Amino acid sequence: MTDKATDIAVVGFAHSPHVPETFGTTNGVEMLVPCFQQLYDRLGITKADIDFWCSGSSDFLAGRAFSFISAIDAIGAVPPIHESHVEMDGAWALYEAWVKLRSGQAKTALVYGFGKSSAGTLRQVLTMQMDPYLVAPLWPDAISIAGLQARAGLDAGRWSERDMAAVVAGSSGDVDRLLDTPYVADPLRAHDIAPITDGAAAVVLAMGDRARELCARPAWITGMAHRVDTSALGARDLTVSASTAAAAAAVGCRDTDGFDVAELHAQFSHQQLILAEAIGLRESTAVNPSGGPLAANPMFAAGLERIGFAAEAIMTGSAHRALAHATSGPALQQNLVAVLESETR
Repeated sequence: MTDKATDIAVVGFAHSPHVPETFGTTNGVEMLVPCFQQLYDRLGITKADIDFWCSGSSDFLAGRAFSFISAIDAIGAVPPIHESHVEMDGAWALYEAWVKLRSGQAKTALVYGFGKSSAGTLRQVLTMQMDPYLVAPLWPDAISIAGLQARAGLDAGRWSERDMAAVVAGSSGDVDRLLDTPYVADPLRAHDIAPITDGAAAVVLAMGDRARELCARPAWITGMAHRVDTSALGARDLTVSASTAAAAAAVGCRDTDGFDVAELHAQFSHQQLILAEAIGLRESTAVNPSGGPLAANPMFAAGLERIGFAAEAIMTGSAHRALAHATSGPALQQNLVAVLESETR
């Protein structure tokens, strides 16, 4: 770690409970207010201490235009704020905030993402991200697309159904029991598919000495990059993730001593295998100790949570070096990789 005033760190992370359904509005206010308050209390700050706010969400998911505007009710009207938004997972809002701080336009930022998946028919909503001329009219849902990806990998011999089940089972689970369960979308079984939840997450970024004032052990962001593959599913090899590999290379993942922890935004079991290979993770790295998306997958907040959980491992002292990954689009189309480190071991 360098010791420059321009270094940027995660100093706080909070998320709402992972539940299948909430009874609030689709703008996420009811989920966001407790997250913000938790961060204020933990860091000893008020909203007046935040220079820049940035959010990630989806109007398609909310079922109305400019839903992120009404989400600002969670912040409050006074004092006035400097705010921005991305129509993506909150991880990309964090990227925008990181660039904002690096440019010298702010010293602190609060980033949040939210999604109320229970408000609509998610499998239809996600189809809207497909090619509107040739693919979307066929109404393929996210699970079916992932099933095609998993089948392509099986047919190519890149992984087996046992490998997929082992991702879910971990080191102490019963793989054979999982393999005895029925298919949901061949070759995917229920355990291969992330359970969709309502949810929100929030992360506070700070620069240099301000980060050290707010947190005893900041999680310094030493690299972050995102890359994108074509949206045309037939024009890329679905069994690998070239954009993840490119993003990982851009932050120097393959030239390092490895990571203590890696939080991967793998929404299907086989995607964890693809991502681990693309990044070049070592077997010694603990992958998704938080449980990962296969434990809970709040739409448009799960990627931001991966950064938050990776940072939390550093802030609590359980890790020195961590990697976080977020994805957007069908079959790992766009991918973001971030590296976080502590100043001392």
